[in-house]
Amino acid sequence: MDSMKDGWFTETCTLWPGQALSLQVEEVLYHQKSKFQDVMVFKSKTYGNVLVLDGVIQCTERDEFSYQEMIANLPLCCHPNPKKVLIIGGGDGGVLREVVKHPLVESVVQCEIDEDVINVSKKYLPGMAKGFFSPKLTLNVGDGFEFMKQNQDAFDVIITDSSDPVGPAESLFKESYYQLMKTALREGGILCCQGECQWLHLELIKEMRTFCKSLFPVVDYAYCMIPTYPSGQIGFMLCSKNSDTNFREPVRKLSREEVDSMNLKYYNPEIHRAAFVLPEFARKVI
Repeated sequence: MDSMKDGWFTETCTLWPGQALSLQVEEVLYHQKSKFQDVMVFKSKTYGNVLVLDGVIQCTERDEFSYQEMIANLPLCCHPNPKKVLIIGGGDGGVLREVVKHPLVESVVQCEIDEDVINVSKKYLPGMAKGFFSPKLTLNVGDGFEFMKQNQDAFDVIITDSSDPVGPAESLFKESYYQLMKTALREGGILCCQGECQWLHLELIKEMRTFCKSLFPVVDYAYCMIPTYPSGQIGFMLCSKNSDTNFREPVRKLSREEVDSMNLKYYNPEIHRAAFVLPEFARKVI
């Protein structure tokens, strides 16, 4: 199916068969094949600039904040002292933008395999890519697997901002990847990974949660609303090496003043707690 037709972009994927999402296009700003994937940015009529990788929407300027704020703040606010953070993926810079806001975070390493995504985001998604200019950042353009193999017992928090489990990101949803993250975490370390959608991938989420429980003493699952992700929802798999961690109750409760000063538009302590309350059909399975 041609994704561009009559001024509309339509997203279809084998991971969500029988459904599609369309956005009206004002202008295609960039479209090239990188070494790893098809990269496109277009200006939409109602969602700002949109980044698309291999035909799948990664982020839009209108709603990206909900996902970025949650995947960053859920783990960071549950760790007592998250000094060193590793981000795998996240080439658009949005997660990085949120992580460097935290006063306790001293250094961030980001591993993104596709430099084209970084460069395109700097040009067409500047509100997200601003994190790339933080002095806290060490950027590593390369394979996150190889980096973690060489950096054991190194990080307080690891965040995996991956695309869906097809193509370049498929291996990021397997047990071996979680085992590798575990060894790269310091004692008491926490990880948070993109955890797919309850409406579409409940069996995959269940499978991931099962193998995570065999590796970590504390595992939990949360989610947020985001209109341009499949079925309007995306989840987060959280794991901790500290058996005392309670993901549902942040150890660092941001004040109203902190929420405002960090320019947060989705995350606050109340939404943190609520994110773990699952609808009954999902709770029974997960």
